[in-house]
Amino acid sequence: MRKKNAILIIDAQYDFCNPNGALFVKGADDDMLRLKKFIVDNQDKIDHICVTLDSHPVNDISHPAFWQDKNGNFPPPFTQITLKEVQAGKWTPRFYPKEAMKYLTDLEAQGQFPHFIWPEHCLTGSKGASLDDNLMEALKTWTRGGKFYQAVTKGTYPLTEHFGIFSAQIPIADRPETQLNQSLIKTLESYQNVFLAGEAKSHCVATSLKQAMDYAPDLANKMVILEDTMSDVTGMEHLGKPIYDEARKKGIRFTNTKQAVLD
Repeated sequence: MRKKNAILIIDAQYDFCNPNGALFVKGADDDMLRLKKFIVDNQDKIDHICVTLDSHPVNDISHPAFWQDKNGNFPPPFTQITLKEVQAGKWTPRFYPKEAMKYLTDLEAQGQFPHFIWPEHCLTGSKGASLDDNLMEALKTWTRGGKFYQAVTKGTYPLTEHFGIFSAQIPIADRPETQLNQSLIKTLESYQNVFLAGEAKSHCVATSLKQAMDYAPDLANKMVILEDTMSDVTGMEHLGKPIYDEARKKGIRFTNTKQAVLD
């Protein structure tokens, strides 16, 4: 079995990629059309595909129903909640207050992402959590050649964000699903090239790339960023930019679906 070209596709799901999705990333629908064509056109040259699946319970720490103000109101989506605000009583966690406070403390100390409240998205088992239809068509075409795609779920533990595929934003000591996914790293490292695609460029794709650079540099050096298969969350482009700048400095390759040549 060839071990040359793999594709790692981050969170290419209905809620992110469809205009009717709960957390549509502007441009993601077109990204998926380009990714579909890339997979179909290169189906004989792609040896492995891994798709990641964001999957959350309703009462996730990043969803409105986890928090309330003094009047019992949930925060609207895209509200930023800080540790200082929680300490002052502006927002109160409805569940697991001790763990929620520790999470905010650790997240702010990390300094990469503030704690944002998102619309309920990619709820476990929901339509929103399903793969984008165009990507699914491409996967069906590719698998008919006798191959099997790998699906990796993330985000199931409700008390930490899980942007990057390799680890939760703040890993929890007794929750293996939040810790560094060594098995996935080992699988991807076995290929010569790992093309990176998916949504959103500013968050989950960027964090996955950063985690590879931090924890699996051999894998990061094999990555090829397919820039026209990912889009930023509008207004949050600045969050991912330093990560891509660092990747360029490290010599990680950037290309697009028209320029990439697979053999």
